[in-house]
Amino acid sequence: MVLAVAAAALAAAVLQEDGNMETLAKEFLTASEQQAVTSEVQKAERETSGEIVPMIISASHHYPMAAVRGATLMALPLALVCTSQLGSSFWTGSDNMYLFVFFFALFYLPLRFVVNRSVKLKRQFLSAREIEEEVEEAAITSFYGEGLYRTREENGIIIFISVLEQKVWILGDKGINDKINPAEWENIVNELIQGIKSGNHGEALCMAVRQVGGILKTHFPYRRDDTDELHNLIIR
Repeated sequence: MVLAVAAAALAAAVLQEDGNMETLAKEFLTASEQQAVTSEVQKAERETSGEIVPMIISASHHYPMAAVRGATLMALPLALVCTSQLGSSFWTGSDNMYLFVFFFALFYLPLRFVVNRSVKLKRQFLSAREIEEEVEEAAITSFYGEGLYRTREENGIIIFISVLEQKVWILGDKGINDKINPAEWENIVNELIQGIKSGNHGEALCMAVRQVGGILKTHFPYRRDDTDELHNLIIR
């Protein structure tokens, strides 16, 4: 009972200091940073017929296996230590399998809850392959879901940020991909990721919008009859 209470208290303490998984996107930019990003998009689109849509989501997937991996890896050593140290106090002895299973279950359930709810911990147990697959899929789905493929010149582009994974994808429509090598976005993506990791979210995103706008301006100059066809900023 004492161990269960201690585990629950630890879980509460970790979650109190950690971010809220559901509100990561809303907390990513301050109100003034949102306005700054929107202004940068509007400024860029006054010089190009291309449509730039920064999109921020909390996470690309809920990653249930990350919680399983994290809880297992943390509960195993705790259960081994408790079995070894406390087992001698019971008639079962310090190497009893049932006692080990009891301690493992005692720690596993609260730890799984903590990892599943904790931004910092969950990141530690995500695999690179999982992240790449899920963020790419979410970015493509969002591109089509938000109608970026329906612009007049097929020149919509999304700057997709998935906050949990700290990953960025830049996807352009057919008109953009026919004229611009997707590799041109790599440096912008890398700089934006570094800005996110260092905490300069708004500044880094504004810079990315300016850089994307500069590239689009060369291939898709502004047209007098151009209209703003898409959102200037999407936060989900």
